[in-house]
Amino acid sequence: MAFNLYEIMSGDKKCQVRDCNEESHKTVPADLASKVVSFDSKLTKVHLCKEHYKKYKKGTKKEREVLRSNWD
Repeated sequence: MAFNLYEIMSGDKKCQVRDCNEESHKTVPADLASKVVSFDSKLTKVHLCKEHYKKYKKGTKKEREVLRSNWD
């Protein structure tokens, strides 16, 4: 009886971008996502569908590189 825990946990989550009803793919920090997509400003983390996650990755590439360089 094998099951995928990710499917169970994310099955009822929806993309939190305004006017999008797709299923959630990834969760990202709201402060970075707000530079690319629009959503409720009170959130600290945002669930994104595959399409919006791809847009987020392209739009915040430089900021995420800077954050990774500060991990040392």
